[in-house]
Amino acid sequence: MSNPLAQFVITPLIPLPTVAGVDLSVTNSAVMMILAVIVAFAILHAFVNPSRLLPSVGQACAEMYYKFVRNLVQDTAGIEALRYLPLIFTLFTFVLLGNLLGMLPYAFTFTSHIVVTLALALLVFVTVTIIGLVRHGLHFFHLFFPEGAPLILAPVLVPIEIFSYFVRPMSLSVRLFANMLVGHILLKVVLGFVVALGAFGVLPFVFTLLLIGFEVFVALIQAYIFALLTCIYLKDAIHLH
Repeated sequence: MSNPLAQFVITPLIPLPTVAGVDLSVTNSAVMMILAVIVAFAILHAFVNPSRLLPSVGQACAEMYYKFVRNLVQDTAGIEALRYLPLIFTLFTFVLLGNLLGMLPYAFTFTSHIVVTLALALLVFVTVTIIGLVRHGLHFFHLFFPEGAPLILAPVLVPIEIFSYFVRPMSLSVRLFANMLVGHILLKVVLGFVVALGAFGVLPFVFTLLLIGFEVFVALIQAYIFALLTCIYLKDAIHLH
């Protein structure tokens, strides 16, 4: 069996010179990210046609997808959060396509790398914090002391709330990264048994099919959870508990 961790190795596809200590080479990870963006634009551009009197099946599916994300934002963070719908929609689509495209043979799952998921989580963290500070000013720091709590508990509650707030990027990124990493490793190991057992690998092969279906489900649910938690953090910034 080949090394199940080999699928996560980042390799340069187009070598470029290093500038200021930064390797600018185009890697397999970068190519898959670009591909995810291209696929998103291509699908939406192909299916969405406002000039049609009756929407096609593809456009109906695209509109259902848009309404799903819109309802997620409105139901979780409130109607005021709809102004940030483009951000949530973009993050959800990017993570979703990263997860699903990584299921293709010989593809690279960029959401299985902590550096990618942490960058997305930090984007959410910084954006939400800026939104909270712009909307509420210094009153935003009341987020770290729950309203109605006894003042005597402030020395205990404030450090806990601050810690839980600043740990958000780590929990958000590790959840996505760990699920995609473990699932792909397990899938690779089971496929290795199928190849090694030859004619006796029927049972592992059937299990592999079930595992692939489960991995697709995980890819969908992890993108949803990432967007859902982003909406929850956005709600905190807008409404302060």
